Amino acid sequence: MKAAVLHAPNQPLTIEEVALTRPRAHEVLLRTAFAGLCHSDLHFIEGLYSHPTPCVLGHESSAVVEAVGTDVTYVAPGDHVITCLSVFCGTCAQCVTGHPNLCENTDVKLLPGVSRRLSWKGGEVMHQFLNLSSFAEQMLVHEHAVVKIDPEIPLDRAALVGCGVVTGVGAVFNAAKVEPGSTVAVIGCGGVGLSAVNGAALAGAERIIAIDIVPSKLEIARSVGATDTVNARTIDPVQAVKDMTGGGVHYAFEALGTKATAEQAFAMLRPGGTATIIGMVPFGVKIELHGYDFLRDRKLQGTSMGGNRFRVDMPRLLSLWRQGRLKLDHLITGRLKLAQVNEGFAALKSAVPVRQLIDFGITKEPAAHRTAAAAGPMAQRGTQPSR
Repeated sequence: MKAAVLHAPNQPLTIEEVALTRPRAHEVLLRTAFAGLCHSDLHFIEGLYSHPTPCVLGHESSAVVEAVGTDVTYVAPGDHVITCLSVFCGTCAQCVTGHPNLCENTDVKLLPGVSRRLSWKGGEVMHQFLNLSSFAEQMLVHEHAVVKIDPEIPLDRAALVGCGVVTGVGAVFNAAKVEPGSTVAVIGCGGVGLSAVNGAALAGAERIIAIDIVPSKLEIARSVGATDTVNARTIDPVQAVKDMTGGGVHYAFEALGTKATAEQAFAMLRPGGTATIIGMVPFGVKIELHGYDFLRDRKLQGTSMGGNRFRVDMPRLLSLWRQGRLKLDHLITGRLKLAQVNEGFAALKSAVPVRQLIDFGITKEPAAHRTAAAAGPMAQRGTQPSR
């Protein structure tokens, strides 16, 4: 299969022929349909976070099941799924206390460099990224890395939910628990930030202030629920929010991942307010705050993938989209082929695109055709233990 490979930070991705092992126990072979280009991937390309190389990046995707290994009962060949990096075991302390996104079982949620599912050049190790590696025509993942969805859901919209949407909306619902009638500010109107704006509207926030430096993104923010917008290129966003709200917001969300915006999110809180850092602040960067500002019950917290329970949350989000309450169509600002992945990331650096999707050319097939195709040799169940 073809895959986009990162050989070293600050180098273009290269399109390589990469091999997958057969599905083993609890593993699922997927045919990738769409994969989103996320700023998180860009952080690894730029060396702001480290990962063993060579590796196949990508973590926001939709796919069709091609084959399953032994002991897999949740999905079957032909099923449509969304992938999620929040792989869970279901039995560790985090999973059984309602935090599967923080699963601690490294036999299921494999640490970077451990997986041996990918290879190239006759057997050399190709590292899997976040247990997924979506920038490839196929993926081999643990069955607890996917959620089955209605086959009538468009796979391009479904892919968006795999990371950006569940992270943004989840930060509002699960991490901050925004209350109806509250005031909210969201810094950064990319895919995650716009989803937080939409989530705040769904939660019943009275006033939602979207902050960015790109006018087109602020226009989209209004279409998904923002009541006000602030162009941070022209005015101080902290002072603007305080002036607009008479002292600050109840909830602030940072969706860019910079030191400055993280500090701004905390600074624009009213007493008793909560700032939630969604963005990936580069490794080693420290956030500086005045200790005095904590005295009036202001809080700063982080969130991992919106605190999701993705097998419950993602189908609910897609149901809200079907009802017209969750806006997904506005998020897609470009479709690319795998060979255009570097062009896509170059555009992403400009801050103009919201979400670009790699389209792998999967078309919707009749159920009978999918069943016949699934009967091929790759549909045979594996017999080796999983790793």
